[in-house]
Amino acid sequence: MKREFNGNAALHKIATALTRLVIIAFFLLALAGSLASSESAFSYPQKSFLWKVQSSQSTVYLLGSIHFLKKDVYPLNQTIENAYESSDRLVVEANINDLGKLDLKRLADKAFYKDGDDLEKHVSPETYRLIQKESRSLDMPIDLIRMQRPWFLALSFEATELMRLGYDPQYGVDYHFLAKAQGKKEILELESLDEQLSLLSDYSDKEQEQFLLYTLNSLSSMGRQVEDMVRAWTTGDAQSLESIMADAAPPDASLAPVLEKLFDERNLKMTSKIEGYLKSKGTYFVIVGAGHLVGKRGIIELIKSKGYVVEQL
Repeated sequence: MKREFNGNAALHKIATALTRLVIIAFFLLALAGSLASSESAFSYPQKSFLWKVQSSQSTVYLLGSIHFLKKDVYPLNQTIENAYESSDRLVVEANINDLGKLDLKRLADKAFYKDGDDLEKHVSPETYRLIQKESRSLDMPIDLIRMQRPWFLALSFEATELMRLGYDPQYGVDYHFLAKAQGKKEILELESLDEQLSLLSDYSDKEQEQFLLYTLNSLSSMGRQVEDMVRAWTTGDAQSLESIMADAAPPDASLAPVLEKLFDERNLKMTSKIEGYLKSKGTYFVIVGAGHLVGKRGIIELIKSKGYVVEQL
């Protein structure tokens, strides 16, 4: 198999695939969770997965997102659609429709091995045997798998399993509102695609292998976990979502630093940006992965700790 990534067409395909896979990562890692225990931060009524925060100058709506859904979840709760319509700006974690901002060569370099290098040289024999077994189960060509770095392969497995289960990114909450906002509302980002790319790709080989192993071990239960998560999301049951996250949390403490960067550190940074919106003027409709909102170190609690009143709608 040719293992070079020259040409704009090839790089564009890689960038498109990588963008989707990065988005999947943050959805599925929400199942692993950033919570240290299953203790709930607070009790919620069953409403929508939407919160409202007001200051003297502005209003911020916070919608927890699921990035892969099925068509049957639409139409969304009218409360969510009304909040979007009343907002001046749409804010997302990263604008997944704006591939033009990405350095495509950098994407390929971070996702794939080259110059004779391959995955087998960077993981243990035991891990590689698990990879081979899962590749056969999901009907993924081993030659393609050997080209991928561990972090990217973990996302590839997750993406393939999600699609097999019938979930589609075209029905994701982010895609839904980005399509509606295009050319009609200002679109802002809490992060950027480059920032999200670096979160996993900059980890060491050992950390990437640990992340991949966790992914391989969780694929068999993914269907049930995702189904439960979607059910909690559609009814606004944040307490159940917390429980799902806690139940799926990896028992291996070695993953704690990875999850801390993926959740706790990002929650602090995103909360800081959201507080900036509250100190400006206007109405903001902010979409973040549902796992970032709940829990004692989630965005809802962080905003409350700053003195704001947060209401679930």
